[in-house]
Amino acid sequence: MNPFRAGGNHYDYLESESGTAMPGEEGNSSIAYQPVANAPSNPRPSRLEFHPEEYNTARRSSSSPSMHLSNKTIVFIAAVIAACVGIALGVIIGWFSSQARMQGMQSDVLKEGDASVGKLLMDEMKADNIKEYLRLFTSTPHLAGTAADKKNADYVRDEWIKYGLKPVRQNAYNVLLSYPDSVKPNRVTVLNSNGTTFSESKTEEPPLDGETIRDDVVKPFNAYAAAGTIENELVYVNYGRVEDFQRLERTLGVNVTGKIAIARYGKIFRGDKVKQAQIFGAIGLILYSDPADYAVGGISSVYPDSWWLPGYGVQRGSLYITGVGGDPLTPGYPSLDGAFREEESSVGLPEIPVQPIGYDDAKIILGELEGDTAPSEWQGGLSGLTYKLGPTLRDNKKVKLEVFNKNVRRSTYNVIGMIPGSVEPDRYVIVGNHRDGWVFGAVDPSSGTAVLMELARSMGKLYKEGRFRPRRSIVFCSWGAEEYSLIGSTEWVEEFAKTLGKRAVAYLNVDISVQGNYTFRAKSTPNLFSAIYEATKQVPDVPLPGHMDTVYDTWAKRKPWSSENPLPYVSNVGSGSDYAAFLGELGISSVDLRYDYNTDLNISSYPLYHSMYETFRLVSEIMDPDFHYHLAVSKVWGELARSLADSVMLPFDCRTYVAHLQGSITTLKTTYAAKMLTKGITFDSIDAGMASLTKAAEELHKYIEGLDSKNPFEVRKINDQLMYMDRAFTDPAGLPGRPLQRHIAFAPSSKDSYYGDAFPGIMDLMFDIENSADPEAQWEAVRKHMSVVAYTLHSVATTLTDVNVLGIQPS
Repeated sequence: MNPFRAGGNHYDYLESESGTAMPGEEGNSSIAYQPVANAPSNPRPSRLEFHPEEYNTARRSSSSPSMHLSNKTIVFIAAVIAACVGIALGVIIGWFSSQARMQGMQSDVLKEGDASVGKLLMDEMKADNIKEYLRLFTSTPHLAGTAADKKNADYVRDEWIKYGLKPVRQNAYNVLLSYPDSVKPNRVTVLNSNGTTFSESKTEEPPLDGETIRDDVVKPFNAYAAAGTIENELVYVNYGRVEDFQRLERTLGVNVTGKIAIARYGKIFRGDKVKQAQIFGAIGLILYSDPADYAVGGISSVYPDSWWLPGYGVQRGSLYITGVGGDPLTPGYPSLDGAFREEESSVGLPEIPVQPIGYDDAKIILGELEGDTAPSEWQGGLSGLTYKLGPTLRDNKKVKLEVFNKNVRRSTYNVIGMIPGSVEPDRYVIVGNHRDGWVFGAVDPSSGTAVLMELARSMGKLYKEGRFRPRRSIVFCSWGAEEYSLIGSTEWVEEFAKTLGKRAVAYLNVDISVQGNYTFRAKSTPNLFSAIYEATKQVPDVPLPGHMDTVYDTWAKRKPWSSENPLPYVSNVGSGSDYAAFLGELGISSVDLRYDYNTDLNISSYPLYHSMYETFRLVSEIMDPDFHYHLAVSKVWGELARSLADSVMLPFDCRTYVAHLQGSITTLKTTYAAKMLTKGITFDSIDAGMASLTKAAEELHKYIEGLDSKNPFEVRKINDQLMYMDRAFTDPAGLPGRPLQRHIAFAPSSKDSYYGDAFPGIMDLMFDIENSADPEAQWEAVRKHMSVVAYTLHSVATTLTDVNVLGIQPS
């Protein structure tokens, strides 16, 4: 059918059965009026006549071109019209379908995570799997920088790929590590007055079971201790804390300068013992594990019959943490190829020889000490021995300390895997554990490594099967060289600081998963207390006598804050594990989880800590034979990660944070306000900052309660405010004297890197201020830092304030 054929003053449709052009269709396709045959020649007739018969005859017989279109043109026009109609229909259909998709997308964006996935995840985790992972990782020593360490890194990478994590990457860093000489062992010798040997410390731990008979066990040493041989008198310095050295000098009348010091492990980080020994003038330090701290059950029942440390057991360990940790030669920056590296002499490495020994050797050495009897609270657990202060030894004996450590640069490896988020893939919930151990490392860190592997396997399986699609990305991290100075995690944080600072939701750490079987234990920034409580409420506790229905129940019963506050106790985050750089450098909210021993035992750590006897047998036969405790930690870790990754609104509570800070400020006032007032320093500006912060936190949570949860942009805005609260506590200048410790509210104590102080800058500056080298200068530093704290509190308050409010100064 050929459209739009003109005739007279109307259009006709002309049929064409053949499809070929009708006569004249190949001519001009424009519409034209044709003269009728035999029409009068007079162009202006006096009378207009119309003869239809003649008109129709002329129309049929005329050989002049008719008013019509060609077939090609008609096909083209038809195609254009069809296309237009198709486009119109497509637009209409597309609009309606896009609305449906948008509604579906909005529904997905705002859909709360399926809490039943938590149970699926818990059901997938198996204690037997954790046991086999632990067996594998403890089958050989795996000290950082060794071939065994790299082999484990490759194994983790390959397994995570199998589990379905994607992408999986292995990041290498070339860092400064430390090792004892393989030929010349470190030792402590007691010399007779004529120079002959009276006694000599063991240079290695004797094997006590089949597992520990190995040629690749590193001999006892303290990493980064200065090499050297020294000989002199000896002073017993208790735990080697600053207050112990002060008491020796100020009260007990013993000068450590020029002498070798001997200290027992415990109470504080070993590196801080060395720092204080250097400050007070010691030329060397001997460390040992006293039975009062590591064999409380008595030396008659020790490993392999119990978990108590035997007499020749020796705690290895690093002496170095400056800033937040990391490669000593690249502070603040990643140790990549081409990175500038400082000289070893300029980065604060120990300057004196240091060597650890067992308590059997320590008893011989301490038994030779003369001088005044040590205070009663300094008396240890070595039977039949009265602890003396020294410095002299019987019959003019001397102590000789020989250390042959070497610092060398070697590569260490992190393994990073991911389950990508389905809605907010640019928000990262990060879980991590370090992989390196001093020897077999069955507790530290392999109990945590085994749990991390089972968590990754379980989540990966559910993800591959389509049963788990977290809203936000979950990042799995296996760190290298943590034992030396939190190196792997710190280098990674420093390399990707800009990305992590914008995208990381929280860092969830499990260093040791089980160091006891009494109760659960957590360290955390206060905004995550509630999230931890909720996760532990979802996890059944171990099915053993004395334990209750859930991990939370047992924790609350055995470790409450106080009789007035029945909530489970949560410690401040300090240092000593891989959360340090996340919180300290970037202000990323952080958590550390584990199952713990009963702190009423008054021990400083689990007894076999960092010794050769920390074996698979210790864990599988003594500490957790059925791996119930490992499984409980795995489930809590997984549930906490899932809730942070899947909740539409992040389960952060700013009000808890504020209340915790207020309690810390009250303690600071009780301790220091009167002394500060003598210098005209008050807490007024800090109180004003806390008032602003309290108000902002209350208003934000009130706003959340009435939030339009159907608006994804509004949800994202509030989540960012919650996430960035901890970032706002960071100061680019860092804490006084510690520029890489940037978190003003929480950081490790400068006197004990293991312990987390609240407002550590104030604590550091006020400590023993009247005896500082320049008290007036230090008081000025106090004034300045009090101002910084007040400013920081106001800054955090503005972070929590409605985004439409900007530029309002505190009243």
